[in-house]
Amino acid sequence: MNKNQTFSAKGLSVNRGDRAVFENLNFHINSGELLKLVGPNGSGKSTLLKSLAGLLDLQSGTIDHNGQSVIGDTDWRSRSICYLAHKNALKNEFTVEENITFWAELWQTEDQITAAIEQMGIKLLCDTPVAYLSSGQKRRTALARSLCHPADIWLFDEPTVGLDDQGLRLLSNAMGKHMDAGGMILCATHVDLGIEEAKITRLNLDDFSVNQNTDKTELW
Repeated sequence: MNKNQTFSAKGLSVNRGDRAVFENLNFHINSGELLKLVGPNGSGKSTLLKSLAGLLDLQSGTIDHNGQSVIGDTDWRSRSICYLAHKNALKNEFTVEENITFWAELWQTEDQITAAIEQMGIKLLCDTPVAYLSSGQKRRTALARSLCHPADIWLFDEPTVGLDDQGLRLLSNAMGKHMDAGGMILCATHVDLGIEEAKITRLNLDDFSVNQNTDKTELW
């Protein structure tokens, strides 16, 4: 993994339907850094992550990796972006290991399966169908799957949901390891992730919200 990378956006504006969610949003992070997305419900944290993952269209703005535009570059996105949403996107009838293996084979990272399972503390659950897992165990499984992705950039939307204290520590360790290797993380959360403060930059989405200082519901 390259330890001299940059990931940035300038002038981003995104609409959902006829509603402008945010406009003129900017950020810049370097290898080994975490951008923590904060702000009230409805300020656009999830929308920003989906936009960066290529799941939503931009109204305006640029997204650059190492100074080069990556908008519309699906090959770059599939190789460089790992997106974990609110939902775990697991197949209930598959076991823990089968869920992770399915994607690892697609990404050609089968050699990372064992380490990812151990990192998230779910080795004893490998043969258990996902349907029988607790919410926290499902989240750990989704996170272990993400650890198998070869991406340098992680886009995590509320990754701590359902995790107990041990799960949070395991997630923190995994994030730290990724950053130490030169990776970058954009994470929507209000939870203390246990990451060294010097490595964290905060981006308050409410600063770019079109309808600031109003009561909003997180629809996006």
